[in-house]
Formats: sequence, C-alpha cells, structure tokens
Amino acid sequence: MVPIALTAIGEVFGEKAGVVNIGLEGIILTGAWSAVYFSWLAQSPWVGLLGGALTGTLFGGLQGYVAIWLKGDQIISGVGINIFALGFVPFAIQAVWGVQGTFSKCSVCGVPEISTPWSPLSYFVPATVIVAVAFWYLLNRTRYGSMTKATGENPEAADAVGINVEKVRFLAVIIGATLAGLSGAFLSIDYTGGITKDISAGRGFIALATVVFAGWKPMLALAGGVLFGFAQEVSSFATTLPAIGHTFPSVDYIFSALPYVVTLIVVATAVGRSRFPKALGTPYRRE
Repeated sequence: MVPIALTAIGEVFGEKAGVVNIGLEGIILTGAWSAVYFSWLAQSPWVGLLGGALTGTLFGGLQGYVAIWLKGDQIISGVGINIFALGFVPFAIQAVWGVQGTFSKCSVCGVPEISTPWSPLSYFVPATVIVAVAFWYLLNRTRYGSMTKATGENPEAADAVGINVEKVRFLAVIIGATLAGLSGAFLSIDYTGGITKDISAGRGFIALATVVFAGWKPMLALAGGVLFGFAQEVSSFATTLPAIGHTFPSVDYIFSALPYVVTLIVVATAVGRSRFPKALGTPYRRE
C-alpha cells in the first residue's frame, strides 16, 4: 500500500502542474538501492531513508531539467530513467556487495514499528495518510496549490498573471520524485530488509495508473494505493501457499499477475470519465 500510494500522491502533484513522470519505476528502484547502500555505509537506516529520498530528488531534477527547461519529450526522458535504473541497480549490487541480483544481509535495515493488538504497523502507514491530507490541503487551500493547478491547466494564462511556470513545474516534479525515492527506500529498508534487482515490481507503473483512477486527487490516490496494494498482498500471499503450488503449479503465475490485471480493469473503467489536466505532457514555450 505505502509505496504505491506515496508515489501516486507525489505524481498527482507533478501532473497537476502539467508534467508526467514515466520514470517513477526507475526512481523507486534506484531509491531502494540507495537506501540500502547508505544504510550499510553509515550503519543507520535513517541515513538510508534520507539517501533514498535524495536519490528521488536527483532524478526529479534530471526529469524536470530535460522536460521543463530543455522542452524535451516528457515520456522519452522518463523512459530513459527507467532504462538506466534497470541496468544500474544489478550492476551496483554486484559491484558493491559482490552478489548477483539480491543483497539481503543488511543488518541495519529496518525501522521501529507501532505496536497494535493485531500486528506491528510501520510508521510509514500513518505518515502516508498525513502526506495525502497535507497535499490535499496544499493543492486546494493554498496559493501555491492554485499556481500549480494553473500551470497544468493553462500555462499561458498563468504566465500572463506573473506565475513563473517553469519554477512551479520544476518544484512539483521534484516533490513527486522525492516521494517516489522515499517509496523505494521504504521497500528496501522497512518492507524487505534488502535489495533485489526487481524490487520495484511494476509499482511505479501501478502508481501512474492510480493517478488516473484517482482523478488527480491526493485522497483518492491514497485510496487507490490501498486498493492496488491489497491486490499485491493477496498475490504475494497466494503464491506462498504450498497447497496451491503443489495442486496447481501454473496458478502461481495467475496470482502473480493479479495486481496488474486489477490495474488494467480499474484504469479501463476510469480513463473514460477522467479529466486530464489540459496542458499535461506539453512543454511550455513562452511566445
């Protein structure tokens, strides 16, 4: 729930400003690796979480520079981030720890959890809810939120009234990418306690679908993250049941595909009634 919801909430902010970041998958992946690396280096999970978030900030700056300042194609630059991450992370795991694909001996990975009558709860869960509420307030009750929405709907009009379209968009992309990097850090530090070359497992793309499902609303992005996260947990749980694996060997693949099937169904039903920001994906060029 946490990585999808947190990434989707950040992407809502970026897309409201008119910039789509297809590179979320790669940012989650590199954020996860950076979190483990800096935790291992500093012997502190908190340093790792910060490292993961700052990795997201770095890639957000790259995406923003190419898409906003250089007026490049937003889709191509995002795909470039994904391709880089897919090559870099396996190489970095091998180069740093001398293992292929997976490093699971991170003794300092893990953060304190909240004790509940049912099971321990990660602090990231209430933090994600707080972020959703804060972003809702920021978008709908502040001047900066109004400027952000204006640059995504009509950048020409926003520029005409004195709004710096490039700066507003750039900050929105940075915020969204930072949350994606933090989501990756959560996956490696708090959720799995290590790093694998495919730890993101499509969560960045599911987060993009969640934004459409949510209609670019932070609170609905939170709800969508819960829905898709639940589908992923059901998938993971079902594939570990020995009775299912022995009786129906091929059914594991069906359950593994469950989160993506749910994503396709939800997006197919939501996209027709969704109202995209009018200037989404379009670089702004001052006349």
